Amino acid sequence: MADFQLPLGFNDNHSAQESDIGIQEDTSSTFISQQFPVSRIPGVNVAAVPQRSPFRYPGGKTWLIPHIRDWLSLSRPRVLVEPFAGGGIVSLTAVMEDLVDQAVMIERDHDVAAFWHIALHDGEELIRRIHEFTPTRELVTALERDDVRSLAQHAFRTLVLNRTKRAGILAPGASFTKAGESNKGLLSRWYPDTLAKRLRAIAKYATRITFIEGDSMRFLEPLLRGWGKQVAAFIDPPYTATGGKRAGSRLYTHCAIDHAGLFDILARCQTDFLMTYDEAPEIVDLIHLHQFHAVRVEMKNAHHNRLCELVITRDRLFS
Repeated sequence: MADFQLPLGFNDNHSAQESDIGIQEDTSSTFISQQFPVSRIPGVNVAAVPQRSPFRYPGGKTWLIPHIRDWLSLSRPRVLVEPFAGGGIVSLTAVMEDLVDQAVMIERDHDVAAFWHIALHDGEELIRRIHEFTPTRELVTALERDDVRSLAQHAFRTLVLNRTKRAGILAPGASFTKAGESNKGLLSRWYPDTLAKRLRAIAKYATRITFIEGDSMRFLEPLLRGWGKQVAAFIDPPYTATGGKRAGSRLYTHCAIDHAGLFDILARCQTDFLMTYDEAPEIVDLIHLHQFHAVRVEMKNAHHNRLCELVITRDRLFS
């Protein structure tokens, strides 16, 4: 069986969560909810899942890990492609639990990409900076405003802002944590020993993770085409304007994608995939158009509001 290789011409930038943040808006409707059955696998309490990413990420997918384990155990691909990597919890879990041999993470956001470049190849430099830094409003504000002079500094700035901004939001205009946990303010989510432990765990698996910085919509089809069941894709698009929502512009620098184009790519490639989306009429129409299958997963956000998210697959898996 041939080794998985990136197609020629790719900009391969690979030298080779704490609780997810519930920022979702409840846009589900009775009409939409009746379209699909509830998953046989319940939404999990994130505290019961190993926290492997150093990031706090709005819309993170720790709650989905039981579905990921079930899906990859059934499909047994060699390679997992995660085109909207973000905090990377799915790729990290898949590799660290030997559910796949390799993972390919793609991220367009330049700040997040800087972090993954360093985390995968120079984690000890990040760890050194973490242990030498105590977040104060003055230091963090200065770090945010300063021009970065190296990739390591850029990665460190991204991590600091992620751990000190409200809910981990990195988009322009996001505010800093104020009171935080136990009124610790900016220190609420700054755990040097925990971050160091996660970074060292990532380093152990770095040779099995390829990171690409760029537009996932350009890379996805070439990565999936022709590999059949050897490759599978986990797809979690950033918040967008579907269903009347506008959360994306508040949470992510790059939040607009071609939803119909994404569904078309998956239909053409005939590759196994698991995709998550908010319940929205446009997405329901696309699921039916391509004869994909979907289930609803119910969960609660950080404000204890009950929410539903769709888990979409090519074959019927969770009903």
